[in-house]
Amino acid sequence: MIRTLLTSVAALGLAAAPAYADTFVIRGETVWTGTAQGMIENGVVVIEDDRIVTVGGADTEVPGGATEISAEWVTPGLIASFARTGLVEVGAEDSTNDTAAAMSPFSAALNAADGFNPDATAIDVTRIEGFTRLVVVPNTGNALFAGQGFVADTSGDLDTELDEKAFTFIKLGEAGAGLAGGSRQSAMTLLRAALDDARSYPARYITQNDGAVLNRIDAQALSPAARGQQLILIEASRASDLNAVMDLAEEEPSLKIVIVGADEAWRVAPRLAEMDIPVIINAFSNLPGSFEKLAATSENAARLAAAGVTFAIANVGDSSHQARLATQLAGNAVANGLSFDDALAALTTAPADMFGLTGYGRLAPGAPADVVGWDGDPLEVASAPIAVIIAGEQQSLESRQTRLRDRYLSLDESERPRAFTRP
Repeated sequence: MIRTLLTSVAALGLAAAPAYADTFVIRGETVWTGTAQGMIENGVVVIEDDRIVTVGGADTEVPGGATEISAEWVTPGLIASFARTGLVEVGAEDSTNDTAAAMSPFSAALNAADGFNPDATAIDVTRIEGFTRLVVVPNTGNALFAGQGFVADTSGDLDTELDEKAFTFIKLGEAGAGLAGGSRQSAMTLLRAALDDARSYPARYITQNDGAVLNRIDAQALSPAARGQQLILIEASRASDLNAVMDLAEEEPSLKIVIVGADEAWRVAPRLAEMDIPVIINAFSNLPGSFEKLAATSENAARLAAAGVTFAIANVGDSSHQARLATQLAGNAVANGLSFDDALAALTTAPADMFGLTGYGRLAPGAPADVVGWDGDPLEVASAPIAVIIAGEQQSLESRQTRLRDRYLSLDESERPRAFTRP
């Protein structure tokens, strides 16, 4: 699945020569497991092949000949729960931007995985900040329906295994109103009609190519979501929009829904908790940036946690190149009342559960070996990974930016390119 150059990390956490061992012993002064084991002081994580085999204290028996890594903190690999990393290289250059297709005759059928580029420079940048999985979300073009999203690892390998069509993405709220003819009621009517088209596929399309809203190809693609067989990711921010989504969920209880944005979710938190509808929030959202975010607050995450709402934290505002900043957002949420455990869970266990990533986001025997060793508290902006392991393989901690930094830090003056000489 992953064929990348592995960079070993010595016991002090310093980069060393490449190694190809498939057994690792990772020792952490603090090991955050994301399980009932909680936080282990002076803990040990043992990896064999692509699985975690042991998680325990300092006296844990370890295999001989394993590659040993020592870190201040050890966590599961982080999950970017809302990202467009790998779909765009330069946002302003259309030829490198595959996030949306405004001129396409299709919408719900667009498979974002077809546009994924594992060589995108932002993937390396995201990986070296401790993120091992990306939930990649397409953007809308000329319809409410953006298409099919997927989950990828951040190895950057050309053969990266993708969980394609993991969910479908739909926009409501202000953006959805604009895409549906100019009003929220138009957007909800269109959404209900589209779900009806999709549930009626293929019978409705036997004698014609178009339904009430969707063409045959889009109806076929939306059909699993309409039947409750695929997750629906819905973007909405205003409290009344969140209630509209919950009304839809009550009308059609088979639908599997996660709400993204949810800037005013704290206002409807009891209902979200009662209906068990998870949300993905941007913890940077604390100002009335638009009329649908007038009640945005930095305490959104803390209030949701207190109400028992399941939530993940993501950098929704800049999800292509800065998905990595979700750790900073989570740290800000802690500064505004969220517990540390809940903040780290919002980057690991919560998104794993939302997107059906069984075993991910946790350090437990039998879990997939996505593990990160850190030189400090992972929610501190000054901390950084010293080791990133994806599916049991140790990853490079280099990116284009680090290579440029290292090149020019050590460049002799005589090797610098000549600029110009004044006449």
